[in-house]
Amino acid sequence: MIRISPIRLIDENGEQRGVVETSEAMRMAQAAGLDLVEVVADSRPPVCKIMDYGKHKYEQSKKEAKSRTHGNELKEIRLGRSIKIDPHDVQIRVDQARRFLMAGHKVQITQRFRGREMMHKQLGEERLLQICQDLSDVAKIDVAPKGMGRSITLVLSPDKDKIKTIKAKLEQEGKAMEEDLEALEAQVAAQNAEDEGDEHDEYEGLTEEEKMEKKKEEKKAKRGPKDDRANNPVDDEVADLLGEI
Repeated sequence: MIRISPIRLIDENGEQRGVVETSEAMRMAQAAGLDLVEVVADSRPPVCKIMDYGKHKYEQSKKEAKSRTHGNELKEIRLGRSIKIDPHDVQIRVDQARRFLMAGHKVQITQRFRGREMMHKQLGEERLLQICQDLSDVAKIDVAPKGMGRSITLVLSPDKDKIKTIKAKLEQEGKAMEEDLEALEAQVAAQNAEDEGDEHDEYEGLTEEEKMEKKKEEKKAKRGPKDDRANNPVDDEVADLLGEI
């Protein structure tokens, strides 16, 4: 029983109906064959919505069960194959991270480096710190950016209090989130697979001269060290005088 009047009403179609008397809202709910449910109690006036209360409770229990089963999983999002990823693609991944965080999952964000990019790791660190700032309204830092081989990783955890506030506001505005996590996971998995495809191209970012030099060094390493026992000291002396390698 809703005792406070007036209330801020959202109708069965999710439309804002403004502030109305509780008795009028109940009359509208009865006419639609539905219930008047208080959805945000701590606002003034409280926010109420016309809905099927039984269906609402059933869907809510399903979400809670799914959250208990799958919540707090670690989701990895990779920022492309290198620090040359387009800013638009970075924003897509930030939005994906936000959706995972809103659903209660931790998110690991990985920035990779290729070739000479390793000399500019600070660019990757700056990008990850900017992402921390962009997601600070829904997340907190679980593991600060740290280097791991040819990459830097960051782990964010959902800030439950901030997310609860955001969801309450969305509910108040009639914009409750219905997240299709399966589609999101498939999208991120496809991205990560694409980024993985060319992961071992160690010549990326090198000039042609540097590539040739690197290939020579690899070829020499494959041949292994020379067997000095087979060398003739006179031959070595002549080779040194002639400048041969």
